[in-house]
Amino acid sequence: MINTAKNIEVSIVEDDVRVRNSLARLIDSTKGMQCVSQHPSAENALAELPIVKPGVVLMDINLPGMSGVDCVGRLKELLPETQVVMLTVYENTDLVFNALTAGATGYLMKQTPPEELLQAIQDVHAGGSPMSSHIARKVVASFRLAPSPASEHEKLSPREQEVLDYLVRGYMYKEIAEVLKISFDTVRSHVRNIYEKLHVRTRTEAVTQHLRENGVRALAQSSR
Repeated sequence: MINTAKNIEVSIVEDDVRVRNSLARLIDSTKGMQCVSQHPSAENALAELPIVKPGVVLMDINLPGMSGVDCVGRLKELLPETQVVMLTVYENTDLVFNALTAGATGYLMKQTPPEELLQAIQDVHAGGSPMSSHIARKVVASFRLAPSPASEHEKLSPREQEVLDYLVRGYMYKEIAEVLKISFDTVRSHVRNIYEKLHVRTRTEAVTQHLRENGVRALAQSSR
């Protein structure tokens, strides 16, 4: 089992040495976190991360050689329990979709404030899927697909549907708990039930299924 240490173990895949070192210093200076490895390329990361087995990986999407998106797909095959958060300066909807489809759990802009980045690491480690609000809107807008059968979604309780709607909009577990005035553990319990009823294993799969069925309604909600 990965990540048995008390600290959240984080690896960084970033070709810019200044950005890489800056992220490492930020993580190492934060209580409860530790930067366990740094990698300048996807190829280097794929060779070494299976040995390091971090709990969370911060992945630059625009890497030399193999792209960050392709790296995520390969990495999730090797380390299915490791959570990957993409960091990018781009807002390209196709890149967002491709990264999430490949197995990324979150997607943040590189200019995200340090405190929000640290919160995102904590959230993804706890089962969340951090995503910048404007990126969440772009993801929702990209799902203009034909509706799928609603039988599985009809199994969700009103509260579970409400939690799923907030997941689609990019809310973290802690934020959902605050908005709905329920505990963090209750949110996690609802999410587990959602996964079971929709027959999915990750937040990305649940959101994808939901968006394909309710793209227009979700877009309206996420734009509020």
